[in-house]
Amino acid sequence: MEKKDANKFILDSHSHVQFPAYDEDREEVMSRAKEAGVKMLAVGTQISTSESAIQLAHKYPEDAWATVGYHPNHVVVRSDQGGGATNAWYHDKNEQNSAEPERFDIERLRDLAKDPKVVAIGECGLDYYRLTTDNQQLTTTKELQREVFLRQVELANELGKALMIHCRPSKGTDDAYQDLLNLLTTNNLQLTTIVHFYVGGLEITKQLVEAGFYFTFGGVITFARDYDDSIKYIPLDRILLETDCPYVAPKSQRGKRNEPSFILETAEKLAEMKGVSLEKTIEQTYANSAEVFEL
Repeated sequence: MEKKDANKFILDSHSHVQFPAYDEDREEVMSRAKEAGVKMLAVGTQISTSESAIQLAHKYPEDAWATVGYHPNHVVVRSDQGGGATNAWYHDKNEQNSAEPERFDIERLRDLAKDPKVVAIGECGLDYYRLTTDNQQLTTTKELQREVFLRQVELANELGKALMIHCRPSKGTDDAYQDLLNLLTTNNLQLTTIVHFYVGGLEITKQLVEAGFYFTFGGVITFARDYDDSIKYIPLDRILLETDCPYVAPKSQRGKRNEPSFILETAEKLAEMKGVSLEKTIEQTYANSAEVFEL
């Protein structure tokens, strides 16, 4: 593996090192990241993981920042109502020790977002991948996801922070991306928007590039060719690197828990696909991240 210039940092723009998946060896994971020259964003997915992201960012102030938000798979209760959890709630043992759903609370999120280590709102957005095929449930869940997403969009706009978007379409479609684009353009909000773990087809990619979006890519590009056309189309100055750890480790680490120090393999693959040097790829993607998140 090509060695990175020791004076150049890589930013893992979407990690979850605060998750319970790292409870037994987090210090070692952070040490390996530092040795590899990797800084990171710890991305929140609900109140508990947003709080722990902030705690991690304060513990490692030179190496980490935080984001706060509600993942669409965790949106289960309207903010102005007391109950009615839908089956859209998804529990992942890597992410949460408790399977108890949290209630969406925009005021608590606003309080957390004012912490100086918080650089973005999210991850938030739309996720149609696991939705039921029952028409009434499908409609209700999509409406709820959109409502909670737009409240977080408004918060990002209010606080002048970037928006970290999770958007996962139904299998074989770009439906969630089209809905995302329609929601943001209809509301005419001027936001810095980053679509993490981007998997869209070329046509929707062209529309999102035209609309000014940024995109993150992770370890999946080292072994899957589904995203090649979009990656080749997107200008390098719109691309950020990520791991989405503990998920989707790159090719040489397949089957293992992912971590920020593995990101160099993704940077190498991106450099190859864009036809530029590894040094240029690292330099540009870090500059993109620093601009987007005002680091």
